[in-house]
Amino acid sequence: MCAIIPINFVMNYSQVLNGLETLSVRGMDFGLERTRALLDGLGAPDKKLKIIHIAGSNGKGSVAEYLTQILLCADKTVGTFTSPAVFDYFEQFRINGQNIKKSLFAEAFGKTLTVAESAGSATRFEVETAGALYAFALAGCEYAVVECGLGGLYDATNAISNKEIAVITSVSLEHTAILGDSIECICRHKAGIIKNCPAVVSALQTDKTLTYMRGKGAQIADKPLEIIKSNVNGQTFIYGGKQFETQMAGIAQPYNAAAAIEAAHILKISDNAIYSGVKAAKLNGRIEVLRANGNTYILDGAHNPASFVPLADFLLGFGGADVAVFGSLADKDINGNLLALKPHVKKVYAVTPDSPRALPAERLLEVCAKHGVPAELFESVSTALESAHGTVVVCGTFTILKEAESFIKNN
Repeated sequence: MCAIIPINFVMNYSQVLNGLETLSVRGMDFGLERTRALLDGLGAPDKKLKIIHIAGSNGKGSVAEYLTQILLCADKTVGTFTSPAVFDYFEQFRINGQNIKKSLFAEAFGKTLTVAESAGSATRFEVETAGALYAFALAGCEYAVVECGLGGLYDATNAISNKEIAVITSVSLEHTAILGDSIECICRHKAGIIKNCPAVVSALQTDKTLTYMRGKGAQIADKPLEIIKSNVNGQTFIYGGKQFETQMAGIAQPYNAAAAIEAAHILKISDNAIYSGVKAAKLNGRIEVLRANGNTYILDGAHNPASFVPLADFLLGFGGADVAVFGSLADKDINGNLLALKPHVKKVYAVTPDSPRALPAERLLEVCAKHGVPAELFESVSTALESAHGTVVVCGTFTILKEAESFIKNN
């Protein structure tokens, strides 16, 4: 266990960012011990918070947003830790729905880096996890909504104590080299966050997943659900006999909202706050529609076959897309993703994401050729968008959405 290390000087936020960047070279290293040591070295901030822990393959960020807004509508103070960043690094650390202030970021993460230095082997994500919880405690938050990074069982976030509830979103095969190559293996990792707390599981699952989660004592958010209105501006749906509205598009969103609704009921949040929170929730990069220069752009972070299902369904309303600007990370099911998208696009513009885990666009071209999908190679998202016209979907990874949004809004 780390002791609390006094700081001889106060880091500014640029120094903290540089310190975090130096940890990036350590990559991923799963386990709970280092994060627990960091938290204890910071005075165990997690034990001062009521923590809502979220795992799953798809929909974690959306459920985190629904629960954040529900808690805010119930007049609670709440910190929200999600990953990865889509448009702004600081969006991963929000307090009462707003990105963390740089002064608090420097204070909390500067202290966390100092504690980490004595531990000697913490990864960047472990420091970010501990730093986020420390910042939330410093800010006087009552609740913390915490999204798993990868898996759940051995994810750094699972070192936390004082969980009020665990929420598990849609589960599908992903990261099989790490989590295992069967749905039961994936479920084992996701369900690993259920520790001395109640659990709610989205009903948008395979039968095997539902059976597994029921065996862990989880409550399934499976009351009758009906979507009664859906368009680019959001949806109206009935869940459990009550009507709700959401600004978020896509057939998965009512199921994400339902999981958040059930979790809020367990937390004894009022019906009025639940309704208002679901209606207030909004996330960029999840079937986000932008219009500019006579074109319609659809930005979505779909990155595995299951997450392409809502996107494909949404594209049907447009009669498909003229172009898909597509990038991928190398550890994704690129064949499954492309086959899910193929019926709904005329052409793929292949790009290489700005990530050390990127799949080279040349490899994407080979996969497109294998499946008979017309494709062209572009050196960047911006150059691809310069050539794309009509209905344009940008997808394959959250990593390319920031450049896409910047291009669209600046042009």
